[in-house]
Amino acid sequence: MPHLLLNGVASATTHRDRDDLDRAVVRLLLEFIAPHSITLLHLVAGEPVPRVEERVRMSRGGDVSAAGLTQLAQQADFTAWQQHALRGEVVRCDAAGGRLTTILPIHGANDVVAMLVLETAAPLPDRTVELVRGILRIVRNHLAVLDYGEQDTLTGLLNRKRFEGQFDRLRQRMTAAPANAGAPVTAGRERRLQEPSWLALVDIDHFKSINDSYGHLFGDEVLLLISQLMRRSFRGADQLFRFGGEEFIVILEHASEAGALVALERLRTAIETYRFPQVGSVTVSVGYTRIRPQDVATLCLARADAALYYAKSHGRNNVRSCEQLLAAGELNGEFKCGTVDLF
Repeated sequence: MPHLLLNGVASATTHRDRDDLDRAVVRLLLEFIAPHSITLLHLVAGEPVPRVEERVRMSRGGDVSAAGLTQLAQQADFTAWQQHALRGEVVRCDAAGGRLTTILPIHGANDVVAMLVLETAAPLPDRTVELVRGILRIVRNHLAVLDYGEQDTLTGLLNRKRFEGQFDRLRQRMTAAPANAGAPVTAGRERRLQEPSWLALVDIDHFKSINDSYGHLFGDEVLLLISQLMRRSFRGADQLFRFGGEEFIVILEHASEAGALVALERLRTAIETYRFPQVGSVTVSVGYTRIRPQDVATLCLARADAALYYAKSHGRNNVRSCEQLLAAGELNGEFKCGTVDLF
């Protein structure tokens, strides 16, 4: 049995695509532990606390009744079991139908970014729980190696190459959603299908003058500090990229328009109020747009860039929505690439 498990881990970690890796790991654990079901939940940005998003769900008998997990995940806004999991603790609690649920936190670089939910007929032995946690650590290390080749060397944010792949996979998930229309529709799944995703371009105001006045060393420090402020302003499920020079991209999946604006304003305010060494005050302008299933990356970026250009030409240090500008007649709908270099 141990050699079969090791072979399974080795096979799962051949995947470079994160969605494929998620499915492979869940499938491996389903075969090894033989629970009633396994669900992988990712943390999604939310106010005042994050929500959970179901990414992979598998069971021994095919489709899983959503009652138990939905009830577990829907209690209040953020229940005690989630708070324990966010602190990195293993949580055990009752589920529907007399079954038991074990929740294992999955750590990212700085905090918990996902949760593995195992539903079983009997309590999982401590030895099995530790073995599963060990597998999750191996997977985390594998992801860290992948990220190393797809990260910006200065800021540690994801790079342009990773953006292209992530955008394509997001579009595939959006276009595939109607194909799952026959699946059980839980409250959480219905909410996810209704909530849009957003792409934002973030550009540092007057960055050239920072380099000219203080030198590139201090300019690089500004880039590094802003990347750190970005990580603090968004949750682990939000995707952050350095697109080149002083430009950054944020992808917010499954967020309301109001929620997207709150998150982007939070970043703008955090940067505006931060005092950068030697440089002092720095601000950013932000343009964002809704990601559509039929979008290609260049078109979506062009819309966000049009909103960013409007923000730059109307005082800087503000956040603008392409859709809102179109509705107000401030944009004409002909999107040309201004500040961002598109492929």
